[in-house]
Amino acid sequence: MITTISEHIVEIISDSGEGAQRCGQAFAAIAAKSGNGIWTVEIIPAEIQPPARSIAGASGNRVRLGSGPVTNGGDEVDLVVAFNEQVLLGRVRAGELKEGCTILLESMWREHRDPAIASAYLKAYEGLVADGYRVIEIPMERECRQLVSDPRKGKNMFVLGMLCSIYSLELGLAREQVAITFGKKDEKVVAANIQLLEAGSAWADTNLDFRYRIPAVRSTETQVVMNGNSALALGILASGMEICAMYPITPATSASHYLSEIFERVGGVVHQAEDEIAACTFAIGASYAGKCAVTITSGPGFSLKQEAIGLAVMAEIPLVVVDVQRGGPSTGQPTKAEQGDLLAAMFGSHGDAPKVVLAVEGIEDCFYAMITARKVAETFNTVVVVLSDANLATAQQPFRRPTFSEEWLAPPVDQSAVVPGAKPYDWDATTGLVRRSIPGQPHGMHTVTGLAHDRDSHVAYDSQTNEEGLRHRSLKLAALQRTLRCPPVFGEPEGDLLLIGWGSTKGAIEEAVAQLRSDGRRVSSLHLRFIQPMPSGVSEILRGFKRIMTIESNWSDSVDDALIDADNRRYSALAMLLRSRFLVDIECWTEVRGQPIKPRSIRAAALATLERELVLA
Repeated sequence: MITTISEHIVEIISDSGEGAQRCGQAFAAIAAKSGNGIWTVEIIPAEIQPPARSIAGASGNRVRLGSGPVTNGGDEVDLVVAFNEQVLLGRVRAGELKEGCTILLESMWREHRDPAIASAYLKAYEGLVADGYRVIEIPMERECRQLVSDPRKGKNMFVLGMLCSIYSLELGLAREQVAITFGKKDEKVVAANIQLLEAGSAWADTNLDFRYRIPAVRSTETQVVMNGNSALALGILASGMEICAMYPITPATSASHYLSEIFERVGGVVHQAEDEIAACTFAIGASYAGKCAVTITSGPGFSLKQEAIGLAVMAEIPLVVVDVQRGGPSTGQPTKAEQGDLLAAMFGSHGDAPKVVLAVEGIEDCFYAMITARKVAETFNTVVVVLSDANLATAQQPFRRPTFSEEWLAPPVDQSAVVPGAKPYDWDATTGLVRRSIPGQPHGMHTVTGLAHDRDSHVAYDSQTNEEGLRHRSLKLAALQRTLRCPPVFGEPEGDLLLIGWGSTKGAIEEAVAQLRSDGRRVSSLHLRFIQPMPSGVSEILRGFKRIMTIESNWSDSVDDALIDADNRRYSALAMLLRSRFLVDIECWTEVRGQPIKPRSIRAAALATLERELVLA
């Protein structure tokens, strides 16, 4: 019997190196090609190669399938496939499994030759059953060994076949996806993996007594499925930028890997520098020479780039800096998601170094944000920081295939002669803008310096000249701000509570708000894309709500802690910015568990705030 459902959340988890992540990615791609909405969340251990069968070593993928568009990873898991019981226990203890969740568990450990392993398996199995989970033991090792000599390299495709059977997905699409997944391998490898896929599907057809169908309508428009880092890379191509300089750092590195495969085909160059500082200065040099370059990094690398970013601001050289945020401080949590770099992006440089800060809202926006960033950087001769994070970097989602537009590209570099007598920093009194200087322009020779300078680019330390430069570099943000439109309110423009977010939390916030509104709650949300400068109209929106609360994945003190009061509480980053700018009492709710924030958590926080308002009333 096939049960029709509107959505399901599935996890495939294993030790590192057993292919659970690849299985999840392939499963998601098959579902997306079938017309389902999908969102994936990679489960990545903190260590590169953690010990096998360790609770903290789970590696894999969460896949949320829906009959309509899916914008986030959702709440708890409905079904999990585990290659051993220890990685499963890690997910249980993290609270990731729904009550009564179905667990498909590799059974080989029950009769393991090591008595300690067999005992640990039995103890975990009995505990899971006692806790109300539906545990079904699967002989993955035994079944795969009939087809391959090393089941460790075959279980993931066997599991993929099982999942295709369970969720009524076409085996033909699955075969095509396997061929794509192993396309660079020998034909024998592709054939062996298709055989494993078919064996898994046949085993599930024969031995499992449940099936699901998630209704889907295939899009009439061509769609693409990719993760945020791939979308960033493609956005760089589409924007017309031709130089990317970076130093490898998790979780940003895969963007450069993808660019390295495709950039040369369109005349682009990926430069891997010896360190983060060199990568940033290489990009600045390329931009100075007439290109608009991009450098991609994560938190620790972004810190190292700060002095060079200040140079680009002072010399007024366009530069795009992508910060794929991760947990910090210091080395922190390299594989975990966080939104801890907002204030560093705005104020990290020494002295006053105004920069544009743009936070991407989703995977599709990773693509279009790069086009916007390049345009802004070149129009205003300034630094544009694009904030993504580990959640978007690895998550996959389908979106409409972009239709290329010539307007995305940079106009030809203006190398016409400089008017005699024109100054290299002849700032416009109203906007602070100045014509971009390119080496080799007739009559344009001048010295570029990171020191304080006058309109002729001569080093100048007098107070009046210093203030003149500071004023005009700041005016550029005001000029950009006048062009920005305020983002729309999700929900009604007035109500009891407004939730404000930025970055990758958009999908989860709006899902939580939609559910609260369906329950009769007067809750809306606002999501900010440009954070510096911030568009006009935000203050008017704030006035329409009784309470305002930011939702962020960075730290804020809890009012429930004994030492915390109104005088010493540390607020989250966006809450701090909004409170200081608009002089409004803005509450904040944060979660820094290293995982994407769940809609359920946001709903609970909003309800608690609403109930507190009723008590105070």
